[in-house]
Amino acid sequence: MAYSLKEINEAVRSDPKGFAEKCNADFEAKVTQAAEKIAQHRSESHIILLSGPSGSGKTTTAMKIQGALEQLGVITHTVSMDNYFNTIDPETAPRNREGAIDYESPFCLDIELLNRHFSMLDRGETIHVPKYEFSRQMRSNIRSQPLHLGDDELAIFEGIHALNDVITGKNPHAFKLYIAARSNVEDEDGTVLFKHSWLRLCRRLVRDYKFRGSDAVATLKMWNNVVRGEKLYISPYKENADLMFDSSLAFEFSVLKPYVVPLLEAVPRGKYPEADEILDAFSRFEAMDEQYIAPDSLAREFIGGSTYSY
Repeated sequence: MAYSLKEINEAVRSDPKGFAEKCNADFEAKVTQAAEKIAQHRSESHIILLSGPSGSGKTTTAMKIQGALEQLGVITHTVSMDNYFNTIDPETAPRNREGAIDYESPFCLDIELLNRHFSMLDRGETIHVPKYEFSRQMRSNIRSQPLHLGDDELAIFEGIHALNDVITGKNPHAFKLYIAARSNVEDEDGTVLFKHSWLRLCRRLVRDYKFRGSDAVATLKMWNNVVRGEKLYISPYKENADLMFDSSLAFEFSVLKPYVVPLLEAVPRGKYPEADEILDAFSRFEAMDEQYIAPDSLAREFIGGSTYSY
């Protein structure tokens, strides 16, 4: 699917509120469809595995699917697989070709513990979900949380590696979801003006700035490594999914513009060619005020003001 630049700009100028509401409604329809398929599958497994690359909106999507399942009468719990990161040990941590610790590798996760927990939950046993402290780069079992699933309860485990063979191979009956921003924006002649991968980068630029205080250079500096990790560890396994859907929202390009442009204008021209291309592309979009974006919109995961707590 591709969005039309002309249609986006016309919608932003004529009815930004209605435009945002329609985009959000379209996304909610995808969430409802996913929840219905999962509900039909729940006799096969209590586990839902939700994957997607960085900036795809996994956290909000998982919470929305949880809400939709509960509207269907299915009690659901959401668990971030980030909590299963191993405490970093420089001697045993996976490394990339340059010899640096490969933080994008699935083997930074405690795969054995994850698979054991999935089996325990399907058997009706209680697990203790660990808590990873990113500030200290270590896992705290003291802060672990018990989780037990009733006969008709489900657990969504969301993370970038959820569909990797090292996990799905041991959990073939789990329902598997893959989400990503997959739509480009095209000009009237069909030329791609804004790549779908740029939307994910822009989401990360804004989120890193708003929630971590990171400037654009910090995000751009690590982005190539993130993309490398996606090509190695995430994209090859998306075909494991029982359901894939697009997490892009047509209004996002216009809503992100007032945030992203100042961040990228602070980056010296030529330092990151992709940043220059994104800036040039944004010059073609009408800007849109975030006041029109609902608090429960997926976009709020990146621009803030969400009704969800992350």
